[in-house]
Amino acid sequence: MAQASIDYEAVYRALPGMVALLTPDLVFADVNEAYVRGTGRPRESLLGRHVFDVFPESVNVREAKNSQHLRASLLRVLATGERDAMALQRYDVESPEHSGHWQEHYWSPVNSPVLAPDGGVRLIVHRIEEVTEFVRARGSGGDTAGRVLEAELYTRARELQELNNRLREAHAREREVALVLQKAMLPASRQMGHHGAAVRYRPAVGSLNVCGDWYDLVDLVGGHRIGVSVGDVVGHGLEAAGVMGQLRSALSAASRVADGPAKALNVLGRYAHVVDGAESATAVATFIDFDRLVVTYSSAGHPPPVLLHHDGRVEFLDRATDPPLDARPEPRPRPQASIGFAPGATLVLYTDGLIERRHEDIDTGLRRLADALCRHRTLDPEPLADTVLRELLPPGGATDDTALVVVRL
Repeated sequence: MAQASIDYEAVYRALPGMVALLTPDLVFADVNEAYVRGTGRPRESLLGRHVFDVFPESVNVREAKNSQHLRASLLRVLATGERDAMALQRYDVESPEHSGHWQEHYWSPVNSPVLAPDGGVRLIVHRIEEVTEFVRARGSGGDTAGRVLEAELYTRARELQELNNRLREAHAREREVALVLQKAMLPASRQMGHHGAAVRYRPAVGSLNVCGDWYDLVDLVGGHRIGVSVGDVVGHGLEAAGVMGQLRSALSAASRVADGPAKALNVLGRYAHVVDGAESATAVATFIDFDRLVVTYSSAGHPPPVLLHHDGRVEFLDRATDPPLDARPEPRPRPQASIGFAPGATLVLYTDGLIERRHEDIDTGLRRLADALCRHRTLDPEPLADTVLRELLPPGGATDDTALVVVRL
């Protein structure tokens, strides 16, 4: 039996709750019939107009504050791409028949994003449950206790929302500072003779936390050689960003004097033992020798680098893998391996945010990465990095930070 087609537009029109679709500019794109009835505004008077032009802030200071809460909620949805449920709001509406006459309304709004393929917010679904009659009924008659309880619940809801807003603002400030700190400490893309390198860092979308993913590129002493590394610090916020900076700087310095990546990681592991917050940090270091056409590598609990050959072959560099930096009470020499390459090959280093998904085996993510690299192997490092991120990160963004380095050998 063929499945009957569903007229979703008719379903939207018939929804019993008040629903409006807002553009990212907070302009009405559409409203359903319940929204028209509930607001007392004809549909044609809403479409194409800014929501706060149609419903200006009440002259009452207390209700004007609720209008600010609605604006803040809508902006949070645009910034995070996540659903935002608001506490019960008293939002007085000016009568369409009598200018200057405000009618008391109690609304319970929920704002949800409709995401575009690139993860941006295409529309906001602004859904309202009208509870005005319920509140009035609770306050009618001689039920003094009921009216007191209703007022108390309303007051507590407003206080909780204000506290939640302050917490969001504090987390957002910390996240902004951490992002600025990370951007200042992480090097930009660079050109090494005729060898190009692209670097990318993508914080987790919709998260108030910033993690400690990092990368580094450093010129090595002796011949035409560079060191490329990536790492991941467990934790969030400014503390993780600070630890990331310490470990990145330490490995950069160690790489300049060590005779191989394993010894550089040995030094970094000992340093990690005395850095608070460096517990379970991972890192992978590679030394690229362009004269000998050899990549030497060593990993401390980190996902393996990828060597993409010019003919499309993909090799994961997993023959020198060891536990995370501070996993052993007594440090031991770490393993090291080397692999040759032909000019035109590509080396890719990354953090686990690129390949790991909840409820999915990590091998699935590794195969996805290998397939993307093989299909787009003719791209230069910059477009290749963008393409890999676009294909591997979820449409709404990853739940973990992602660092990526692409080097043309």
